[in-house]
Amino acid sequence: MTLTETKLKGVFIIEPIVFGDHRGWFMETYNDSKLKESGININFIQDNHSFSATKGTLRGLHYQLNPRAQTKLVRCTMGAIFDVAVDIRKGSPTFGKWFGIELTAENKKQLLVPKGFAHAFMTLTDDVEVQYKVDEGYSPENDRGIIWNDPEIGIEWPINITPILSEKDEKAPLLKDAENNFNYGE
Repeated sequence: MTLTETKLKGVFIIEPIVFGDHRGWFMETYNDSKLKESGININFIQDNHSFSATKGTLRGLHYQLNPRAQTKLVRCTMGAIFDVAVDIRKGSPTFGKWFGIELTAENKKQLLVPKGFAHAFMTLTDDVEVQYKVDEGYSPENDRGIIWNDPEIGIEWPINITPILSEKDEKAPLLKDAENNFNYGE
């Protein structure tokens, strides 16, 4: 398993080693000791699995406030997504900056999105399944979001269509108006 830190400190691309032969392939998708060797100490408590039927479905930008903030380890197991993390830690040198990567069933890459970052993904194909680990359960009273097309963030989504959104995501505020209790260095 290879870990590569992105331009956003704490956001990592994780690439598993895939062992293949005439029967198919095998890979480790998660290895706690290998993450700890790289200085990442997370106690994941739950696995989530989503399905999106239509290309252009956008879920996010989502996060949970402290004390119920979540770290996510995201992978796409069917189809393809453009996965995005946005730094929302006040005082961070990369506040409001984003990182995006294509995660597919074929490339098997994963994205580690730590607390203090908003997360979203857009489906690039029909029939997409996304699985992700979290280190904190869902907390409706701490659930927050930021509008997907905030011009201050300026995410460059890879397909230029009006996305399919939930009602909640359609009404999400701009980053400057979003409730946020994350501070850089805490």
